[in-house]
Amino acid sequence: MQVTETLNEGLKRGYTITVTADELDAKVQEKLLEAQPEVEIKGFRKGKVPLAILKKQFGTRILGDAMQEAIDRAMKDHFDRTGDRPALQPEVKMVGGETWKEGQDVVVEMTYDALPPIPEVDASKIKLERLIVKADDKAIAEALENLAKSAKSFEDRKKGSKAKSGDQVVIDFKGSVDGELFEGGSAEDYPLELGSGSFIPGFEDQLIGAKVGDEVSVNVSFPDNYGAAHLAGKSAVFACTVKAVKEPKPAEIDDELAKKFGVEDLATLKAQIAERLEAEYKGAARAVLKRSLLDQLDGMVKFDLPAKLVEAEANQIAHQLWHEENPDEHGHNHGTIEATEEHIKLAERRVRLGLLLAEIGRKAEVTVTDAEMTQAVLAAARQYPGQERQFFEFVQKNPQMQQQLRAPVFEDKVVDHLVSLADVTEKEVSKEALQKAVEALDEM
Repeated sequence: MQVTETLNEGLKRGYTITVTADELDAKVQEKLLEAQPEVEIKGFRKGKVPLAILKKQFGTRILGDAMQEAIDRAMKDHFDRTGDRPALQPEVKMVGGETWKEGQDVVVEMTYDALPPIPEVDASKIKLERLIVKADDKAIAEALENLAKSAKSFEDRKKGSKAKSGDQVVIDFKGSVDGELFEGGSAEDYPLELGSGSFIPGFEDQLIGAKVGDEVSVNVSFPDNYGAAHLAGKSAVFACTVKAVKEPKPAEIDDELAKKFGVEDLATLKAQIAERLEAEYKGAARAVLKRSLLDQLDGMVKFDLPAKLVEAEANQIAHQLWHEENPDEHGHNHGTIEATEEHIKLAERRVRLGLLLAEIGRKAEVTVTDAEMTQAVLAAARQYPGQERQFFEFVQKNPQMQQQLRAPVFEDKVVDHLVSLADVTEKEVSKEALQKAVEALDEM
């Protein structure tokens, strides 16, 4: 077996791997001898089938396996010997594959981008500021008011009052398209909060100003992407009868409100709110600290980047941003999306930091435990209520999905490792100051 270098420019590598016909034939004979004791063919006792007959019957399949094993071994030996680590799966192409015949040498061309040498980083030179925000009385009071609003009740307005945005109207309605009632378009004594956006766009607005006893024809159009395909994009008329107009009454902020949220009294509820708010502040402060860390790391190191890795990342960024700018397009029949210079610049930063963090984590022996991986899968499964089991099974069978879930956990652990080595000071700030720092992250 021979490996010959054909390309060595920057991080680009190219090699020709030659497996001679004699080597391949020897490998086939070896595999036939391994299989012979277990093979049983009519006319021969088990383990006594002649090699010539085995080769005639199974030779083609065994030849393919032997060829693949030989190439895989040559690639492994090459990477072990050179220390190269490919940035992406190497491209492997058989020379003359369509015309190759048994008895000929097998020649394979292998190309890849090697991972670059990553320079050492002195984490002690990194200076970070951890923002600390306490949950003050004002923030707790605001949270309590929001809880009270969410636990609100509705009481009848005075007779003859007109419905306002925020009021609840109790209605009977019948919906029709082209004069025909449609399934699911009718209801009685339906409580609808005006301004909630729970009905088709434009529906609730047409009930503002209505009084008890009014008959209102609500004219709307179903959205083009409406869930029921037979209604999507069609105009409809809803004949509505207003049976009650109710105004909202926020719940009192007292022990009874606390009990509605599963705690014994208001003091306990306030303590829980304070704990939740400070957890939110801590998460936001970590995002600010992490960005500062990454910015400093990005300025501390420079090294060559694998071109194909940058290209793949830039294309992914361009694709993601295109869909964010075109939220109504859910498919991928949108033609080619070209990456811009801005996308490429961002991709270079992400690839550089990704490789740097991976190398730091490797040297620090940072690992993702089974328990941490399970937590990551559980968190992702919550996005698919009712389908958690199917999601778990999908992840178990999909190594790529496992890597997608493992990567952010690994990155956060490497960030924690670096923060533990950095020069970190704490600064107590207001909630507003923290909010500004978080908003600034999106502007960068």
